[in-house]
Formats: sequence, C-alpha cells, structure tokens
Amino acid sequence: MHESYMELWVIITIAAAFFQNIRSAVQKYLKGRMSTTGATFVRFGFGIPFALLYFGIFLNWTGGDVPSVRDGFWTWAAIAGVAQIIATFLLLQTFSYRNFTVGTAYSRTEPAQTALFALVLIGEKISVGGIMAIAVSIAGVMLISVARTEITLKTLVTSLASPPALLGLGSGTLFGLAAVGYREAALSVEHDLSFMRGAMTLSYAIILQTIIMLAWIIAKEREQLAQIAKAWRPALLVGFVGATASFGWFTAFTLQQAALVKVVAQVEMLFTFASSVFFFKEKINTPEIIGCVLITAGIMLLFLMG
Repeated sequence: MHESYMELWVIITIAAAFFQNIRSAVQKYLKGRMSTTGATFVRFGFGIPFALLYFGIFLNWTGGDVPSVRDGFWTWAAIAGVAQIIATFLLLQTFSYRNFTVGTAYSRTEPAQTALFALVLIGEKISVGGIMAIAVSIAGVMLISVARTEITLKTLVTSLASPPALLGLGSGTLFGLAAVGYREAALSVEHDLSFMRGAMTLSYAIILQTIIMLAWIIAKEREQLAQIAKAWRPALLVGFVGATASFGWFTAFTLQQAALVKVVAQVEMLFTFASSVFFFKEKINTPEIIGCVLITAGIMLLFLMG
C-alpha cells in the first residue's frame, strides 16, 4: 500500500480511538443515570445529526451527487449495525463488574476475532507480521485482564470464565464481526473519496441502529425515554464523539484491512488509562502498565514488519 495512504489510515485510526475512549467514558457515566439499553441508545440516536452533517459536508464537496452502491452494501451494513448494537450493550455491562480500564480490556481480543471473521467470511488473509502484532497486543490485553489477581495459569483460565470476561469476549466477537461488515459495506460505496465512503456508510448504519433501538425501548423500556431526555447534554456529547469515531473507523477500513486497523486502535488503551487515573480516580498497577507496554509494542511491530 502506498506510504501516504498508510500514514493517513494510521492518523485517522488514532483519532477515532481517542474519540471512542471519550464516548466510552461518558457512556459509563450515563449508565449510572439510566439502563444499559438507554446508555447504548444515546450513542446512535444522538449521533444522527453529526453523521448527517459529515455526509452533507462531503456530499457538497464532491458535487452533490449521492454515490451508488453495490448490492452487498445494504446487507453488510445491516449485519454490522446490529452486531455493533449488541457489542456496545455487552461492553457497557462489563462496567458493572470491574474498573473502567479492565472492563474495556476484555473486549480487546477484537483484532484477532476481526482477522478470523475476515478470513472465514471474505477470504482475507493477514500477513505474518500482522499476526504477530495481533498476538503481542492481545497478550498485553490478557495481562491487564488478570492484573488485579494472582497471575498464574489457573488465574488466566478461571478469569476467562468469569462474567465480565465472557461479556467482554462476546463484545469483542461482535465488534470484530461489525468491523468486517463495515469494511465490506464501505468498499461497496462506488466513490473515489474514502471520506465519502465512510460518511455514507455511517449515515445508513446509524439511522438503522436508531430505529431498531428506539423500537426496542418503546416496547420494553419506555420509562428510559424520560431518563434519556433528562441527560440530553452528556448524551449529545456521546452522539458527537461516537459518530466521529465511527466515521473514522469506516474511513480507515477503506484504506486498510479491518484487523490491522483494530491493532492500531489498541492505542485507545493508553487513553483509557488516562481516563481511569484522571477522570475515574482509579489506581493502575504494575501488570496493567506492562500490559499497556505490550499493546504499544504490538502496534510498533505492525509497522516494523509491515
């Protein structure tokens, strides 16, 4: 891949990871004021204005013609959208069990699961360097996941069977499926500009997600509508950073394999550590720091062997 494109997708991915960390932090705050379903909904419902804004900006920039799409666009975007809803719900549930950093860490097997889905569903293979980078970064994640217990083989095994681990792993699985689906959907938009592909994919997906979640809330948790309305200010922030992060992911997916984008996205853990220390006032121990170093090493390995 051309070097300028490599630099572009890396910059976009790091920016998306930064915004995603803010989104997760504010959603954790909102989870204390509403149900998990309500906190999940605000990511999508309050993100629509910003998604449409991005789409409008690039539509105007490129001449005002809505791009055509290939048949696979609608199916892949729908699959990815539903997977992302459930993944977000599961990730928010992990916050009920452990601290913010570790709750996020359990879902970080996502790059490996993304690579597996890409191989099985679309036959996309990852280079040896990419596989090594994924392995190193996930080793860091698993170290973080047991950092607050005695680190033994037994601990590693039993921690994976715990409720937060299962929720996090399930979240990572569905985020992996969503990543592959969004990459395929974005690549199905017939346009030369990656940002336009990302904006169009985001607009369709987020509107579909909002309709699905709103229908669920009206049918099952109607009382949450009042709670969501009361928290409109932080919810609007979640909508902005969530839509911006997704816009970044979808654009990066048009420039690089989804699994490799997700390896670089592990840089979010660095932002998560900062949030844990300065926002949630949580203590970070030595194994968690080592795990963070391994995640960073995995990202560096990706570029050294790429």
